[in-house]
Amino acid sequence: MGSGGAGGRFDLPEADAFSRTYWDAAAEGRLLVRRCGACGRAHHYPREFCPHCWSEDVRWEQASGRATLYTWSVVHRNDLPPFGERVPYVAAVVDLVEGPRLMTEVVECEAADLRVGMAVEAVFREAGEFRVPVFRVCVAP
Repeated sequence: MGSGGAGGRFDLPEADAFSRTYWDAAAEGRLLVRRCGACGRAHHYPREFCPHCWSEDVRWEQASGRATLYTWSVVHRNDLPPFGERVPYVAAVVDLVEGPRLMTEVVECEAADLRVGMAVEAVFREAGEFRVPVFRVCVAP
């Protein structure tokens, strides 16, 4: 994530030649993960090698966007722009059905209604020139 240089915001990605594929897909409302051709495991955050077996035989794969809620915390104070305008918000960790666990935010749900293991799905929020994945409780099975 950004260091606050773009208008003082700390929520903007810093896309480079490697991650551009990921951010272009997100702009289209698609979540990508990397899958290893050697061991078959998916991983996220995107890397140029497999963190499980160290193979460089990895490729982009579209994820379903479906996940289960692993854990969360309600953030009541964050002084970094623009997070202060969003408090309280739910910082969370979800397990994608493809395997990887990722940090995110749960939106469109009261924190009191969240439960470990509940089904969530990816939606995308505007962040400057980017769209970033966040998750909401599944509206359909």
